[in-house]
Amino acid sequence: MSFWENFWDIFWWFLTACVFFAYLFGVFAIVGGLFRDHGLSGWWKAVWLLFPCFLPFVTLLVYLAARGDGMAERSVERPRRDQEAADSYIRKVATASPAGEIFKARTLLDAGTISPDEFARIKSRILV
Repeated sequence: MSFWENFWDIFWWFLTACVFFAYLFGVFAIVGGLFRDHGLSGWWKAVWLLFPCFLPFVTLLVYLAARGDGMAERSVERPRRDQEAADSYIRKVATASPAGEIFKARTLLDAGTISPDEFARIKSRILV
């Protein structure tokens, strides 16, 4: 009798595969959470990384119960911090006032870098 001929063999194979992938997802989530946690010492990180080898599902459940809130907070904090940094950079780069641009062009004109015609063109483009 072939493996795929029995419905329950197929069912248990798929169930086992789903549980295995859920376990791998949990392990990767915990490892990512451990390395994002700056409040946990290196020894505790090593303990949390070692225990899934011996007590796989128990360790995942205990970690989620004990440190799950911190994982959620760190997961939310990082994108918010990245967004604030991006917004700050965009504001810094994009907030050139027309007066500032004309002043820069006037400085270039006074230094002899651009001609009066180029200055007039820049000024008219800025003021439009």
